[in-house]
Amino acid sequence: MIDWTRVAELRREIGAEDFSEVAELFLMEVEDTLSRLDGAQNDPAQMQELMHFLKGSALNLGFAKLAEICSAAEFSATRGAGTVDARHLKQLFSQSRKLFEAEFAERFAA
Repeated sequence: MIDWTRVAELRREIGAEDFSEVAELFLMEVEDTLSRLDGAQNDPAQMQELMHFLKGSALNLGFAKLAEICSAAEFSATRGAGTVDARHLKQLFSQSRKLFEAEFAERFAA
């Protein structure tokens, strides 16, 4: 569910000191974007934009399964299918976030 190699890579790129702040910003932006999914259900172009953003954010932070689902939804939206199972995406994000927060400190202890 989490690509810990990507998390470590991002942490190296931005520095251990700034990582928590950057990760929290990503998580807040993803939550905000997820909250807008219901309003985009009948607008494939808007759904494509939202899925593209979510996919990129998820990939950047190592949320591999979420990125995979968002990529498929983005592709569907490009073909005119704007409907996404928002509830499932929100649950997947919540599960990923809990796993990320539970294991991060253990994996990257000083």
